[in-house]
Amino acid sequence: MFVIAGVTGHVGAAAAEALLSQGQKIRVIIRDEAKALQWAKRGAGVVVGNLEDQAFLSLILHGAKGAFFLLPPNFASVDILEDQKKLGATIAAAVKEAQVPHVVMLSSIGADLAEGTGPIKGLHHFENSLRACGAKITAIRAGFFMENIAQGIGAAKAAGIYPNMLPSQDIAMPMIATKDIGQLVAESLMAGPKNEIVDLTGPSYTVKQLAEKVGRALKKTIQIVDIPQAGWLDALINAGVPKPWAEQYVEMYQGLLSGQVTLKGDRTVVGQTEIDSVIDSLTKS
Repeated sequence: MFVIAGVTGHVGAAAAEALLSQGQKIRVIIRDEAKALQWAKRGAGVVVGNLEDQAFLSLILHGAKGAFFLLPPNFASVDILEDQKKLGATIAAAVKEAQVPHVVMLSSIGADLAEGTGPIKGLHHFENSLRACGAKITAIRAGFFMENIAQGIGAAKAAGIYPNMLPSQDIAMPMIATKDIGQLVAESLMAGPKNEIVDLTGPSYTVKQLAEKVGRALKKTIQIVDIPQAGWLDALINAGVPKPWAEQYVEMYQGLLSGQVTLKGDRTVVGQTEIDSVIDSLTKS
């Protein structure tokens, strides 16, 4: 039996669905009881609880041959790094107590760095907390999620613009679809215990290409608006991002552009999903 957290999000849901499609027995952790029925109907065991509750997690994890965890963003958090450290330590303690042999975790490219990467710093500490708990750890260091383009699609729908915080509209950035991440999670769990860091990347797109694809999907002309670095924080806050998170995102963007964030895993997996299908689903939602 595998335990899967985060099934109300894109990655956790994709991982759970991939495992069920392979006839695997899974138990999913859900915070909202109203969302439990849909997973029970799919054949999953469902438990309702909080990842911050170590006693609950230890109980649920007993007997599992593997588990998947991520650090869900808490946008109400003021001290983001400390809250991430605390949650990561709680999960690791529960894994140790339940003697889970294998944990697959969603990390990020750049998680090898302890500083200068914004919210990715929390994943750096989460990786290390899990490695100290005695289980075999597969850390999937994913690249930029394709689904994050939803922010640009929102601006395109509302104002006909596509915000750009890269220094050039012609820089190609690798992106990964969350369904490809979920598939790798499932494959890693079924493969069995292994200590490994996997860099997960995908097709690359320039800002110009993304804006053109969004424009075609919306059937409208989209203007790219370049935002200088000095305006990043205000732009994020004006877009509705809480200030503590906006500050962390600015640090992350600066870190990504510094050249320090590179692929450093034991191996690299390249997702095959093209962004057109993701844009299509986001523009219709």
